[in-house]
Amino acid sequence: MAKVNERWIQLMGIISCVLCFTSCKKTQEVQMQPNYSIMKVATADKELTTSYSATIQGRQDISIYPQVSGTIVKLCVTEGLKVRKGQVLFIIDQVPYRAALNTALANVEAAKAGLATAELSYNSSKELYNQKVISAHSLQTSENSYLTAKAQLAQAEAQAVNAKNNLSYTEVKSPSDGVVGMLPYRVGALVSPSIPQPLTTVSDNSEMYVYFSMTENQLLSLTREHGSMDSALVNMPEVQLELNDGSMYGVKGKIESISGVIDRQTGTVGVRVVFPNESRLLHSGASGNVVVPSTYKDCIVVPQGATVRVQDKVMVYKVVDGKAVSSLIKVANTNDGREYIVLDGLKVGEEIVAEGAGLIREGTQVK
Repeated sequence: MAKVNERWIQLMGIISCVLCFTSCKKTQEVQMQPNYSIMKVATADKELTTSYSATIQGRQDISIYPQVSGTIVKLCVTEGLKVRKGQVLFIIDQVPYRAALNTALANVEAAKAGLATAELSYNSSKELYNQKVISAHSLQTSENSYLTAKAQLAQAEAQAVNAKNNLSYTEVKSPSDGVVGMLPYRVGALVSPSIPQPLTTVSDNSEMYVYFSMTENQLLSLTREHGSMDSALVNMPEVQLELNDGSMYGVKGKIESISGVIDRQTGTVGVRVVFPNESRLLHSGASGNVVVPSTYKDCIVVPQGATVRVQDKVMVYKVVDGKAVSSLIKVANTNDGREYIVLDGLKVGEEIVAEGAGLIREGTQVK
């Protein structure tokens, strides 16, 4: 009887061990099956922004050079002064040019007197020729003298105009509204049209041109999206400017033009944006970033963690009958680094794995 009880106890112990082992194995299998975050595909409005490095220039930066040689006798402006078109910036010594003008005007008067004398002689020669007192040769000689005097007067008048212009050039004026740059030449400096450095630069900063580059693929995508380049320029939204200190410029700008030629070395095209600059916060030569928004209406948006990129292909895992099924999708070129805009490959109501798509394999059971 004792032996029977002992065997019974041993049998119960074996059964208990087997049951315990089986239970632990099932528990481990359950623990080894990971849970995945699943999302249902839906549409929403989404605005993405793309940032481009940019340079800032004035509407026009005009280098001011003298048109005559001479010594600067007066500076009429200072650096940073806002000037109007036609305002005098410098005055060059006028004495030699005023003397040259007076000489030219005197030559004009002398030429007028010579012309009057030649005209009188010519008229007299015509009367004498009609009376057959002088020959045709003498008449022709008199006419030639008259024409020569007439040409000399025209030449003297042209020299007077030139001398007058040279005198006016001694007052170096601003060719446009703008802001005066640096003044490397001071009173007493000898300047000429061939000086290596301009007298100054006048920058028209009422509006600023901001230049950035767009890749060939971005240009093609933009053209296809709007149908044509002209349509794209008309319909593109206003853009923002991020300044060098990280702050955003308070006024939005408008893309005004896109170059029609692709740079062979960089594969990019130049884009110009116009920003108002009433506050004069923007300065020519500065740098920043142009932030271009892209708005998508009723689009499908998926997190980038829900995708797997293989070369130029993007793939998601749909959940079909509890299993992961891979599916290629087409996404917009623009993204914010967190989400993709899906253009094709997904439908509203479908379920996809929202996170950890790179760890899933085809046919994986998804809980």
